[in-house]
Amino acid sequence: MMLRDACPADIPRITSIYNHAVAQTTAIWNDTVVDEANRLAWLLERQQAGYPVLVAVTAGDEVAGYATFGPWRAWDGYRHTVEHSVYVHPLAQRQGVGLALMTALIERARVQGKHVMVAGIDAANSGSVALHRQLGFEATGVMKEVGWT
Repeated sequence: MMLRDACPADIPRITSIYNHAVAQTTAIWNDTVVDEANRLAWLLERQQAGYPVLVAVTAGDEVAGYATFGPWRAWDGYRHTVEHSVYVHPLAQRQGVGLALMTALIERARVQGKHVMVAGIDAANSGSVALHRQLGFEATGVMKEVGWT
C-alpha cells in the first residue's frame, strides 16, 4: 500500500467510498449521495485552501481509503484546531489502511502547525473509536442525539 496526495484520477473511487458511507453508515450524517463532479469540486477546494487529501492506494492502483482535515470552527482562535475525516473502502477495512492514513494525516497537521485534531465519531462506530484510541485520541464529550437519520 502506498500513501500519496489525492488527484483527480482518484475521484471515482473516492466518490464510491463516500457514497457507501452515506448510504450504509452513520460516519457522515448526510442523506444525499453525490456525483463525481461534487467530489472533484470538494477535492479542488480542499487543495486550494491548503488542506491535504491523502489516499491509500493498493498495488493494483485502487484507492482503498482517503483522509483529510479542514477547519473545525471559523473563528481565529480555532486556527490551530482541525477536524479530520478518514474513510476506508469496506473491503479494505481492518487491514491497517485507516491507521496508515491517520498517521500520515497527523504528521501533515503537525507540519502545518496544527495543535489539535477533532474527530466526530458516532459512538456505535467501534472500529473508528478503537483506531482513534490507538492513536492517542481521548473522548472529550458525548453529544447525544445531535445526528438523526
